[in-house]
Amino acid sequence: MVVLHAFFALVGGFATISALVAVITALLQKLAPGWAGETGNPGFGYVFVNLGYSFLAASAGGYVTAWIAQHNPLVHVLALAITVLLLAALSALEQRGKQPVGYMLALVAITPLGVLAGGIVRLRVLGVL
Repeated sequence: MVVLHAFFALVGGFATISALVAVITALLQKLAPGWAGETGNPGFGYVFVNLGYSFLAASAGGYVTAWIAQHNPLVHVLALAITVLLLAALSALEQRGKQPVGYMLALVAITPLGVLAGGIVRLRVLGVL
């Protein structure tokens, strides 16, 4: 039962991140079409907003993971952070040549940091930290 609960904690956190990023990205595309093209250098505003909402979505995912995990939530948050890091790195490799390297590296670095931040906030709420 513990393994199943751990699985749901990771899936819940990842689903939170994915849903938030999908909704916010769709809203941005609807409200500000053409703000950033498919390829090329994105503008500073787009980069700032994208990194910001990616960090917040990752934080929400880390919080949800720590909330669902009953046994040792920090381990679950770390597992989600590693998973998100690997997936972001694979995505950056796929986008190689389409987006600036610095922007992609920032996106790879900021998402696992967001997961950790959200998990730490939940642990503070619990009084663990």
